[in-house]
Amino acid sequence: MTKPHLLHLDASARRNGHSRTLSARYAGAWRAGHPDGRYTYRDLVAAPVPFIDEAWTEICDHALANGITDPRRLPEGVRTPAQRAAWAVVEPLLAELLSADELLIGVPMYNYGVPACLKAWIDQVTFPRARLDVRVVVAAARGGTYAPGTPREPVDHQERYLRDFFAGHFGVQDVTVIAVELTNALVDPWLSDARPAHEESYAAALAAVAV
Repeated sequence: MTKPHLLHLDASARRNGHSRTLSARYAGAWRAGHPDGRYTYRDLVAAPVPFIDEAWTEICDHALANGITDPRRLPEGVRTPAQRAAWAVVEPLLAELLSADELLIGVPMYNYGVPACLKAWIDQVTFPRARLDVRVVVAAARGGTYAPGTPREPVDHQERYLRDFFAGHFGVQDVTVIAVELTNALVDPWLSDARPAHEESYAAALAAVAV
């Protein structure tokens, strides 16, 4: 029987950021519950994934043109030195993702969206007509509140983007988002009145990741 595999990514520029705390708590609980499981960790800030280049798009174009949907056949489009260099970057990232049963992403909201380091990873592992059998858990942090019914709900391009991406491209419907909101209440005097709401949100998120 194949051992369960958790792939854990962190994308916060803060070493002690809320999203890192949440994802670490979740990973710790997962590892305690799966003592024989496999755990892979990538800090996308400490070891950034490079942005894709034209050579990677050429590999993807070859897959599209030849009806390739099995990622194991992607190397068929690797022919030039530039393409070999591009494949050397993506191959280990893709292998980790394809072998994972669960993907855990610790991610803050930056300027209404996700950090560039996470987007770089997403672009590297995104291949044509992809399908994944994986559960996704997002441990998110946001400076304000973007909850349903709030004024800023329409500009949430963090949770909505990740849900839309994993469902739309990879066909993943099992996406759980655990978010702590109003983290800026800890530093912004204008949001000082929102500190109790932040603390309530944080406590709920910590409880949710301790599964």
